Amino acid sequence: MARIGGARGLPLAAALLVFLQMSSSAFEVKDQSGKVCIIANLSVSFSVEYLTKNRQQLTAYFTLPQNAEVLANKSSCGKENASDPVLAIGFGEGHLLQMNFAKASKLYSVKELTFLYNLSDTKVFPNSTGGTKTVLQKPNIQADLDTRYRCFSTNQINLLNVNITLSNVTLQAYLVNHTLSGNETVCDADKTPTTPVVATTTSQTPTTSQAPTAPPQNPGTGKYNVTGTNGTCVLAYMGLQLNVTYLRKDGKTGLDVLNFVPVNTSFSGSCDNSSAFLNLTFGETRLVFRFLLNTSTDKFFLQGVNVSTTLPSEAKDPNVEAANNSMSELRATVGNSYKCNAEEKLWVKDGVFVNLFNVQVQVFKIDENKFGAVEECQLDENNMVIPIIVGAALAGLVLIVLIAYLIGRKRSHAGYQTI
Repeated sequence: MARIGGARGLPLAAALLVFLQMSSSAFEVKDQSGKVCIIANLSVSFSVEYLTKNRQQLTAYFTLPQNAEVLANKSSCGKENASDPVLAIGFGEGHLLQMNFAKASKLYSVKELTFLYNLSDTKVFPNSTGGTKTVLQKPNIQADLDTRYRCFSTNQINLLNVNITLSNVTLQAYLVNHTLSGNETVCDADKTPTTPVVATTTSQTPTTSQAPTAPPQNPGTGKYNVTGTNGTCVLAYMGLQLNVTYLRKDGKTGLDVLNFVPVNTSFSGSCDNSSAFLNLTFGETRLVFRFLLNTSTDKFFLQGVNVSTTLPSEAKDPNVEAANNSMSELRATVGNSYKCNAEEKLWVKDGVFVNLFNVQVQVFKIDENKFGAVEECQLDENNMVIPIIVGAALAGLVLIVLIAYLIGRKRSHAGYQTI
């Protein structure tokens, strides 16, 4: 079933996982002689569901701040065969993030990640009932001894009502010569392509497919912006279309296509020096775009998209929550704008796509609320190459015909004698 515009009546899921993130923070653990034994540089964001005093369930979103610090009384370099190294990071009003390391054979790992949060911190947990809670889990973080662990991709850790997202991680325990190793162990997520391949099989095979009766029209182009402390930090013109393939209650598949109507789409967002968010809400559907700044290349790019929507009542599971935090799209140099007239498809998860039309985006450095110099997308460049090639081929063909004509004419004159 295709729905072109219009709101949907079913309620949204209780919480949308928003992937907030600050720039990376560096931490060191030293022994009694002042020698470094653990180095960690990482970005961390948190999503915590909690109850208020009036029994309302809310979700708090916050990040590991720049002023977080290593807690010397809880951190340790460990002792051989006696205790393991520990990195304990304190922040805010009594919050703690702790990594306990262990080694076996030729590997070391984070054997336990502990997060203690203080619900009495009213800045983070407004109207909370108070108290502290602790959650812990073994994350998938391990590396070869004498190498640093590196993972730029996001690593989401679910702990009951807590979600912890790690990214831009570089760390090493059991340091040799008290410095980071020149060799590194790269996480699996960084080794794989950033654009996943859509699966061709599912656990429940539908009997037949249902396609829309007519192809949907392209959505209108909306104009959206986000204002930060230094003025406009996100300027975006684009048409938005959400495509969701779903399993119906009768075992068949359905396709829901939703065009965002710009005049009925609300937008908001936030930004700092290295990240920016654009939140778009149309009816009961919400999209969150997250942009990052790559300081080494001075380029901005779309790093992630979150989708929250509801499907028609015929859907077996009407609530959709999807996210892709490993993108590298809409890339351009800071001060310039990214532009693409061709349709672009953003893969969110299997069966969920966000299609963009007539996109022009600029993030972070924007002068006088106007787009800077344009950087064309590869799709538009390819569309220009084809006419050029065809034109060059036709010009070459005309030239060949002209040369052949001149040669033929010269030969025909050569057959006559002067009397």
